[in-house]
Amino acid sequence: MTTATLFDPIRLGDLELANRIVMAPMTRSRAGDGDVPTELMMEYYRQRAGAGLIITEGTQPSASGKGYIRTPGIHSEAQIAGWRRVTDAVHAEGGQIVLQIMHCGRVGSLLNKAPGTETIAPSAIRAKGEIVTDKGMIPFDEPRAIELSEIPKLIEEFAQAARNAIAAGFDGVELHCTSGYLPAQFLSSGSNRRTDDYGGSAANRIRLAAETIEAMVAAVGEGRVGFRICPGNPFNDIWDDNPTETYGALLERLSSLNLAYCHLIDVANPQLDSLVLVRRKWRGNLILNEGLTRALAEQLLAKGVASAFSFGRPFIANPDLPFRLKSNAALAQFDASTLYTPGPRGYIDYSMIEQTKG
Repeated sequence: MTTATLFDPIRLGDLELANRIVMAPMTRSRAGDGDVPTELMMEYYRQRAGAGLIITEGTQPSASGKGYIRTPGIHSEAQIAGWRRVTDAVHAEGGQIVLQIMHCGRVGSLLNKAPGTETIAPSAIRAKGEIVTDKGMIPFDEPRAIELSEIPKLIEEFAQAARNAIAAGFDGVELHCTSGYLPAQFLSSGSNRRTDDYGGSAANRIRLAAETIEAMVAAVGEGRVGFRICPGNPFNDIWDDNPTETYGALLERLSSLNLAYCHLIDVANPQLDSLVLVRRKWRGNLILNEGLTRALAEQLLAKGVASAFSFGRPFIANPDLPFRLKSNAALAQFDASTLYTPGPRGYIDYSMIEQTKG
C-alpha cells in the first residue's frame, strides 16, 4: 500500500514528473509538409504541459516507417527543428515530454509516403484492413520481407531516432511495441513467419524489439527509454499463438535493463490477464493505461499496482486535465469528427478552466 496521490511527484528513471498523470500518445494527423511538426502542434502540446509527462503521438524513425497521413517524423533536420519548438514550449510551462517512436511496418500505404520509400515487415504478409489516404480508404500495402542482413541497419534507424529526439530537446523516448506496428509484427507468430534468428520461437521473435530497445539505451541512456505494450492486442490484424509466453520472455529480457518504464495498455483479453503478467515479469516502473478515471487510478495507486497512470482521449477536450481531476471538475467531451482532421478545430480550441499556477 502507498499513501502517495496522483498529484505527487515521482521519478521514472531520469524523468522527473511533477505528478503521476501521464498524457498517452495519440495520433492527431496535424504534421505539415515533409512530416514536420507545426506551430499548431507546438500549441497543442504546450496547452497540455500540466501533465506529469507527455508522451507524443507516434513518430516515424524513417521515411519508410511512416504509415498514416500527416504524421510527424524525427529523421530530418527540419523535423528535429520542428520538434525543438514543441519541447521548448512544453519545458517553458514546466512540463516533461518524451517522443514515441513508431515504425508502422506493413500498416501503411505508399500513397502516404515519400517517393523512393517502401513498406517492410518481418514476412511478406499483407495485413487485413484499410488505411486512409488523400485518395480515400485503400487496402494496406503488400510488404516486402526485410532481409536478415538489413536488420542491423533497421535497428540503427531507431537508435538514431532516439539520438535525434534528444537533440530536439525531448526528455526521453518510448518505443511503440503494440497496435500491430513493426515491433509487434516481429513479436507475433501470425505476422512473423521467419525461419531465421528473428522468427519461430518466442526467444527469436522478441529479438527485434529487445535489440532495438538495447540500441536505444546505448544511444541515449537507459533512464531515458521506455516502451509500450498491449499483450494479445489484435489491432491491425495481429495475433499470436501464445502472447503470455511471448511477452513474458520480452519482459524478462528487458527487466535486466534499468529502463525508465513499461507502459501497459491493459485491455480485457480471454487469452491472458496482461496486468498480472506484467506484475509477475516486469521489475521496473509501470505506467498503466486504458479506461481510467481518477477514482480507479487512485485505487490502483494505493495498492501499489503502478507508478503512474496515462490518460488518452480525456486530454483531447481537457488540456488542463490534471487540474480538472484534482479539483473534481466536470470533464468536457471531445468532437470525434475532428480527431484526425487538419487545422485548429478540435485540436487547440478546447477551453481550460481558469487557474493560477503554483
